[in-house]
This record gives sequence, C-alpha cells and structure tokens, in this order.
Amino acid sequence: FHIGEREEKCIIEDVPSDTLVIGKYKVQRWDVHTHGFLESAPGLGMFVTVSNPHAEVLMSKLYGSQGTFSFTSEISGEHIICLQSNSTRFIAFAGSKLRIHLDIRVGEHFFDESAVQAKDKVNEINLRLEHLIEQIHHISKEQNYEREREEKFRKTSEETNSNILWWAIVQTLILISIGVWQIKSLRDFFISKKLV
Repeated sequence: FHIGEREEKCIIEDVPSDTLVIGKYKVQRWDVHTHGFLESAPGLGMFVTVSNPHAEVLMSKLYGSQGTFSFTSEISGEHIICLQSNSTRFIAFAGSKLRIHLDIRVGEHFFDESAVQAKDKVNEINLRLEHLIEQIHHISKEQNYEREREEKFRKTSEETNSNILWWAIVQTLILISIGVWQIKSLRDFFISKKLV
C-alpha cells in the first residue's frame, strides 16, 4: 500500500487469544528524478504500534526502513496494527510518497530449515512432528475462537428476535387499545349528538 511521508496507516487483524503474530515490512520512497520507487529508504524508519481490542497498547517501537516485528495476543479479538514513518520533515514539506510492503502471519511458528538439514534422520522427524503438533494446536485455537464468535452471534440473534417479538406484541396491544378508544369516542359522540 502507499502512504504519505507523515501519514499513519492502521490494519485490523482478527486474532485468537495466545497466538503469535509476526509482521515483516519494507519501505520504499518515491524518487522524483527517476519517477519510481527507490529499492530502499535509507534513514527512514517506521513506528509500529499494536493495540488489543480493549485499546491497550501491546507494543510501540521504532524500526528501520525494513524489519520484522512480533507480538503474542493475550485476548481474542480485533488487534490494530499501525505504521507511521519517522520522517522529521515538516508536514508542509513531507509530500513524498512511500510504498510499504507488509506481510502479516498469524499463528506461524517458523520452521528452522537449518536444523532440518541435520544428518540425523530421527532428529529431523522429531522436529517435523513438533512443528505439526504446533500447527494442530494453532488450528485448535482458531476453531475454539470461531466457536466463541459463533456463540456470541447466536446469542445476539436470539436477543434481537426476542425483542422483535415483544415489540410486535406491544404494537398490537397499542393498536387494539386505540381501536377500542376510537369506537368508544365515536359512540359517545353519536350519543351526545342524539344520532343513535
């Protein structure tokens, strides 16, 4: 994505509790002379701020023009990841465009390939099994989180349906009472005018 030099861009990531999130980014600055983005942006860094669903800051750190950040979610929900350049130019002069390449991996535990290339096949199989077990735990967490969300949605739907039913009953009672009142008023009117 593209942002201005002093602009902040936030991304919402829905993450289950106790899950590792790893983000990797690279910043490129627009070059007026070549009319393209430079391969790197020396001297330019990024402030990375991560907030949990309760708006508590989990992480706020300054990184270079490319880097990797990670955090572990404590509670499930929408986490907000914000990126902003550390440009020191005044806003009036900071008109340069930046291109940000961002890769966010949720629940990934990177597999150490150097350890896999060990000559001992038992260790290799053991490492692969541990990696598979971690993936199974992650999938289990994701499923539990989806169940929680589905249960909240179901409760909200049931409450809404219940409210709609009671509202319909109240409306019917109001209409019936207004109808009875109108009939009584019309009858009293006719009696007072001696038409009946």
